[in-house]
Formats: sequence, C-alpha cells, structure tokens
Amino acid sequence: MPRKTRMYLPGVPVHVVQRGHNRDACFFAEDDFRYYRQMLGEGLKRYGAELHAYCLMTNHVHLLITPEYGDSISRVMQHLGRQYVQYINRTYRRSGTLWEGRHKGSLIDAEGYLLSCYRYIELNPVTACMVEKPEEYPWSSFRFNALGEPDSLISPHPLYDAIGISSAKRRIAYRDLFRSSLPEQVCHDIAKCLSASQILGSGQFREQVEAALGRKVGKVGRGRPASRRS
Repeated sequence: MPRKTRMYLPGVPVHVVQRGHNRDACFFAEDDFRYYRQMLGEGLKRYGAELHAYCLMTNHVHLLITPEYGDSISRVMQHLGRQYVQYINRTYRRSGTLWEGRHKGSLIDAEGYLLSCYRYIELNPVTACMVEKPEEYPWSSFRFNALGEPDSLISPHPLYDAIGISSAKRRIAYRDLFRSSLPEQVCHDIAKCLSASQILGSGQFREQVEAALGRKVGKVGRGRPASRRS
C-alpha cells in the first residue's frame, strides 16, 4: 500500500507529533532531551522551518512548525530520525526502530486554531499528570512563550506577537490564555485531526489548501473554530 502523500504548504503552520514505537519511551535521560533539541535546531536551520511551540514528552514529541518550503517539515523529521535514532542506539547499545512509523502532521487554520494548538501542546505534561503547572516542565516552549526565558529553538508566530504590544504584555496575555481549560470540543478536534493527519480548520481553509495543492484532501475538524483568546 503506497504511503499517504504529505500535504504541507509554505507558510502554513503544522502540528506534528511523533510517538515511540509501541508507545515506548524515546527519551531516557536529560542528555537525550538535550541532544534531540540540538538536532531539531540543526534541522530547522538547514531545511527552512520555524518552530513556534513544542513539548518533548517521555514517549512522544509535539511540534508546531511553519515550513518555508513544501518539503521543509519532512526533511526536518528525516534529519531527526537519522541523527537521534543513531544517537540512542549508540548510547544505549540497542538496535532497531525507535519511532512508531512516520510522523503525523495536521495543517492548522492559524486564525482559528493556532493559539489553541500552542496551549494543547504545552499543556501535555499537565494533562498527563506529570506536573501541576506547565512552567514546571523543562522540555517545552512554555517558559519562553509565557515567561520570556531564552530558547534558541523558538520563532514566535505573528499571531503570538499580535496578542500584546510589547514582549512583557504578550507574556501576560499568553499566561492569561492558560487560566481556563481548552474546550473539550477543541481538544477533540485537535487530537482527531492530528491522529489522521487531517486539516484542522474551517471549510474555507480546506478549500484554500486544496486550491494551493491542486487536489482534494481529507476531512477537517468539525467543531466550531476556537477564538484566538479561548
């Protein structure tokens, strides 16, 4: 059975997830997280992509990326696959696969869902009951986006920049987004579209993507688009 064709577009953000094989661990020590970050930064620069949010969980990763080219994300993930798996196999004297097949990616209707995806990604450790607050988890973008801690991986999306007229006001506005839970329907739509590598957005957004790609694509999330401050 042929592989499903990727449908990434330059300038359109994508929510990417990659899970460990059989949902087993893919990070075993702090040095592993550091090496993954290093290879991710290398891939972003080499293949032309901007990272807006991320969370490196024990057995999977979430990335919110805007590609500069149609193949940027695929190349970044291939680079990570080669370099990180080789590192893990060498370090832990193991062999074989580490990831559960290819990564999954969902194109995001930025106006409707981008900041909700930020929150969904950075709340992962809280949802998994690993920490009580997102700032307590060291391997995500929350500390940069909400607290202003340096993170060389992150390039803020214009919609993030638009939530405040200064960096201090942006961080305050961003923290305010986390004072309430994501609506259950929004979480459902994000998870469903991501698991099937489908578009997350309105019917109009799907039509725009189809026009740019010159072909039909899969279904979109059916929930009402989340407001930028939900």
